Amino acid sequence: MKEQGATQQPGAMKERGMTNERGAMNQPGAGKGQKAPVHQESATAPATGTDASGHAAGMPTKIGKEQQVKERKQGQGVKQPATEAGATSVGGQQNMQANAGAKAKKPDPQQVQQIKSQHANFRAQPKPQQVPPVTYNQNYRIQGSEQWQGSRYEVFRSYHPEWHDEGWYHSHYSQVTLIGGGYYFFNNGYWFPAWGYSPSAQYYAYDGPIYVGQHAEPPDKVIADVQAVLQQMGYYKGEVDGLLGPMTREALTAYQADQGLTQTAAIDEPTLDALGMS
Repeated sequence: MKEQGATQQPGAMKERGMTNERGAMNQPGAGKGQKAPVHQESATAPATGTDASGHAAGMPTKIGKEQQVKERKQGQGVKQPATEAGATSVGGQQNMQANAGAKAKKPDPQQVQQIKSQHANFRAQPKPQQVPPVTYNQNYRIQGSEQWQGSRYEVFRSYHPEWHDEGWYHSHYSQVTLIGGGYYFFNNGYWFPAWGYSPSAQYYAYDGPIYVGQHAEPPDKVIADVQAVLQQMGYYKGEVDGLLGPMTREALTAYQADQGLTQTAAIDEPTLDALGMS
């Protein structure tokens, strides 16, 4: 554990709390291919003029008939591969459409509710060997957050960890809870690491806000819900452990990219809305 950072004034924390409240406010494939029409001339269509032997084209000789049959067979032989190629092209485009549709697919609301019911009593356990903890750094800022536009990302842009004792947290926040090896405090829809609350319980897989909505559901339960839904959708390949570790954050980034959301690699309000969990 790193040495304790400089204790910040309570006033600064209050100001951040106000910022969080502002930050939590709401604000506002390829088309189907078409086969090219294959032109097939009629073998009985009358022609004009004469053939090479001087006979009228409308009255073909025996040799002329044989030539027509030969040409018709040759024509059919050429046209068949063109039809197969067209079918293959259409099938390929349909597969592309299906893949694009899968990327933009929303989770099934019934499955989401089923997962939430299954995790009603979920409790995360610290796994420092599999998911190493982050360490306290008073100068830490969430990388790239300055590029995230909109009021619903303000809480990430303004976040920086602060170190306070147990008494300070209880005098500023009504909900402080031990979750998965570390204490968190709840403020206006988000859980934050309560650095310094208990030196013996400082296991955090992620240092930053975790959005859960105004009902203040435990962050580990919400993380487990998100992991399970992303797992069903093919984004997450790891264990449903309720820890916001690297694999979970990679899955979040991929899902956010496919949905056209800001890629925060975190559980934010727009992402939880898209997953049907807000």
